Amino acid sequence: MSTAGESALLTDLYQLTMLQAYHDQGMNETAVFEFFVRKLSDGRNFLMAGGLEQVLDYLESLQFTADELAWLAGCGRFRPDFVDTLAGLRFTGDVMAMPEGALFFPDEPILRVVAPLREAQFVETRLVNLLQFQTMIASKAARVRLAAPGKLLVDFGLRRAHGAEAGLLSARASYLAGFDGTSNVQAGMRWNIPVFGTMAHSFIQAHESELLAFEHFVCSHPKTTTLLIDTYDTERAARAIVPLAHRLAREGIAIQSVRIDSGDLAQHARRVRAILDAGNLPAIRIFVSGNLDEYEVHALLADAAPIDGFGVGTRMNTSADRPYLDCAYKLQEYAGLARRKRSEGKATWPGCKQVFRRFDADGRMAGDTLALEGETPPGAPLLGQVMRGGRRIEASPPLVAVRDYAGAQLALLPPALRVVEGGVSYPVEVSARLRELAETVDRRAMAPP
Repeated sequence: MSTAGESALLTDLYQLTMLQAYHDQGMNETAVFEFFVRKLSDGRNFLMAGGLEQVLDYLESLQFTADELAWLAGCGRFRPDFVDTLAGLRFTGDVMAMPEGALFFPDEPILRVVAPLREAQFVETRLVNLLQFQTMIASKAARVRLAAPGKLLVDFGLRRAHGAEAGLLSARASYLAGFDGTSNVQAGMRWNIPVFGTMAHSFIQAHESELLAFEHFVCSHPKTTTLLIDTYDTERAARAIVPLAHRLAREGIAIQSVRIDSGDLAQHARRVRAILDAGNLPAIRIFVSGNLDEYEVHALLADAAPIDGFGVGTRMNTSADRPYLDCAYKLQEYAGLARRKRSEGKATWPGCKQVFRRFDADGRMAGDTLALEGETPPGAPLLGQVMRGGRRIEASPPLVAVRDYAGAQLALLPPALRVVEGGVSYPVEVSARLRELAETVDRRAMAPP
């Protein structure tokens, strides 16, 4: 999803009503907008940036079709002379951004758009839509990865995702954040994400016996077999697998793993592990699923449950505990003057900004500084230019490389931010010059007309 050719009308009406007013007043000088998150949700210690690739796709392909222009002309809200200008609307601006997989914190822009006002304004809705969703899912998936280091993690959430695009993009975001693969076949084809699958309970029920179902499935998939064993009686199924596995082994066929999807997963895993080990089948792994998230995964592993992998779906793909980010895309400069929103609880820092990150002696993240572009406080700058004149500066890296980068970023987190529950606030300083600029903008805004 989110590829060239999507409708330019996938936006909010007010983007177009503002554009007509700008057109009427001849306002189209250079504008600077930045996307950021105002504050972390309770229970989150960090966020992981996601969605940049789809944003760049959208910006490069933005244009109105003849049918869309005809609809706008006939809807009764816009004058023909304004609609005519939309025929040539393309994104011609520059974009600065943090790489996908970067970790960030409140008030830190992860994307900056510098473009003529009508272009920078019009793209707001879709940019927020794309960045918010994948950042939210990647951040939750990263927490699952931190809870289960070294374990197999598979995205199982397509069927309960909030629509097809959400299902695809959550598969992408979770892989970016460190999952090993997905059950989503289209995501596998589109982004070369490893695909995983087992069987449904209906496959077992369609057979006259559970053992016959197992045998049929193994014979059809002799190299990639995971058997679902909780349709009737989990431990009874595990015991039935022992002689079947030994018989198949004589034919050169190995059962890779068993899956448990219900009940007390820790207790069942222990019992099944004991049955398989007693049957001289230590190589068969145990994979579990069923309403899992970082909290459940952490609890299972803290309980020393002998589980080798997890299928994580609904709660991650919908970010069930925190289903949105308090994020914004705001004007920070127009026509060469810094701008600042001062609404209660929603004030912004003005101007073009950069984020600088410091590291401690062990190489861990130690603190950030939010500063104006051009300042050089201690630390490494996090935003780099990714688009110039409406086109990518270079080809996007493959998703597996983005995943590697995200993993390296997670390795830099200090221990206090790696925990599933609790943690501390990460220090983000605001430079003195940025504070001075905010005061200057405030005085200008309060000056008599």
